[in-house]
Amino acid sequence: LGARLRRQVNAFMDWTITTLYRPLCAAMLRRRGLTLAVTLAILLVTAGLLIGGRVSYTLLPEVDGNVLRARVRFVQGTPNAKIQQAIRQLETDGIVAHVPRQGATVRSLGYAEVMELYEMRAVLEGTAARLAARAASDIEIEELKDMNRALEGLGNAPRAFVLNRQFHAALLDAAKNRFLSRAITGLHKTLLILGPTTLADPERAEQAVAEHDAVLDAVEARDGARAEAAMRTHIERAQRVRVRSLRSDASFDADML
Repeated sequence: LGARLRRQVNAFMDWTITTLYRPLCAAMLRRRGLTLAVTLAILLVTAGLLIGGRVSYTLLPEVDGNVLRARVRFVQGTPNAKIQQAIRQLETDGIVAHVPRQGATVRSLGYAEVMELYEMRAVLEGTAARLAARAASDIEIEELKDMNRALEGLGNAPRAFVLNRQFHAALLDAAKNRFLSRAITGLHKTLLILGPTTLADPERAEQAVAEHDAVLDAVEARDGARAEAAMRTHIERAQRVRVRSLRSDASFDADML
């Protein structure tokens, strides 16, 4: 069946070339002036329709919302199956969404999702602080203190953003709960969609260091309830800064965020 279909397709293509394409090309070459005139006429009519507004057309259309384009480079020779698996994992994590005729696109978060995200972060990271008060070793606590002192000297420099993530990751490690760690890791992946950390605000960067100190004081005192309350306060203040920042964005849409 496959060979028969190929023969039929080949026969049709041969007929098209012989009967239509070659005679048309020959006629156009014999009447070069007429061919050029018709081509120019078509171009002028098309330009007139576009410029005159009779045909709706936008050269550089505006895209609703914030769009993040990224180029991902895989190691040469990576199988397509591995690439598709990586994209499916990003979809599972809620970071990208598949859009027809566009492919994988970084998704945006609506107002309700942002609020829910920070509510869960307060619960999970508050729990991590409470568990760390019980399980953290003295060495881990001292290391957390050193990280926060280093953070204090950085202000809102780019290095501070990395160190802040490391601080929260170290506190999570000190909690010594693998299931909690998995839950928070998944949540932090979704946070990446929101873009720059709230520490980009100089005032917020200074406040965060003081809030970290409050958490560490409670952890060192082995006061789990106080550690959890201090961490919840820390996350809730970050949430207020985040929402305020998003509302001031020029692309703010009350229906979306």
